[in-house]
Amino acid sequence: MSGIAEVARLAGVSKSTASRALTGGGYVSDGTRQRVADAAASLGYVPSTSAVSLATGRTRTIALIVPKVNRWYFGAIVEGVERTLIPLGYDVTLYVAEPGSRDRESLYSTYLARKRFDGIIAVALEPDDADLERLANIGKPVVSIGNALSGVPTLGLDNISITRIITQHLIALGHTDIAFVGSTPPTDAPAKDVDERSIGYRNAMNDNGLAVRIRNVPSTLTITDAYAAAASFLADAASRPTGVVAACDEVAIGVIIAARRMGISVPTELSVVGIDGHDYAEMFSLTTVEQFPLAQGIAATRILVSMIEGTGEAPRRTEAETRLVVRASTAPPRSA
Repeated sequence: MSGIAEVARLAGVSKSTASRALTGGGYVSDGTRQRVADAAASLGYVPSTSAVSLATGRTRTIALIVPKVNRWYFGAIVEGVERTLIPLGYDVTLYVAEPGSRDRESLYSTYLARKRFDGIIAVALEPDDADLERLANIGKPVVSIGNALSGVPTLGLDNISITRIITQHLIALGHTDIAFVGSTPPTDAPAKDVDERSIGYRNAMNDNGLAVRIRNVPSTLTITDAYAAAASFLADAASRPTGVVAACDEVAIGVIIAARRMGISVPTELSVVGIDGHDYAEMFSLTTVEQFPLAQGIAATRILVSMIEGTGEAPRRTEAETRLVVRASTAPPRSA
């Protein structure tokens, strides 16, 4: 493989000039810069990231922190970030660290402390998370996807409004006995987005005189746990709700699977609505509020790069796009 010396020789310049032209580490005339770039291209030479970093003080690498990658939502964000960075000439380093895990502690105490990146995209941090202060102390630009964080540009959802809308959708169909499934189990750490969705549900029930019917069913945000929770509260026909507002689509799908296995018709006997726009939502004919995590990853990346390169002022808070999609999982209750 050709080195910088061969590039300099072909371009007719010194090695230091060739290095400055390729790394942007100093002044080089436009004509010389183009001549060096043409020589590098003809030889197949690519500057090493360490050389560029030494010359410019920048790594052209973004750190992306997610709690999981085996969930549809987080995987789509990773795809959006990567898809945006590559054409801009940036790399991405992915860190997967669940809250409270040893991996997460190592991430902050070792890997992020090395600062081998120009900026950070953090996904699903909690506002009271101590990690937020640790991120701020690193001294690099940070963009958040998810909960609103103090002092950090954030791309997120109005969870209260969204859940109020889907609860109102069931009420407008004639449902009065509606449960919220997916509230955070008492043994788990609080999750602000789930709490906000529960508030939106309660607000809609209260506004329609249905406060006595409010029912929260704890479950983690997985199909399997939601299935187990639904199998329990759907078993008693006398107390069974006619409608379910799920904290997310995966919870909604777990409820639908449990209902079908118990011989409960969806939506004739049980209407179910979710939030997210999961890849499986259409397969289960699920009424849901779609969000677009791939687009969120793209938007957050563009904001972060503009902060790094000083080409734009980052907004404090940006509402992510959503839309209500009504499918065949909701209908008027049989009694109506």
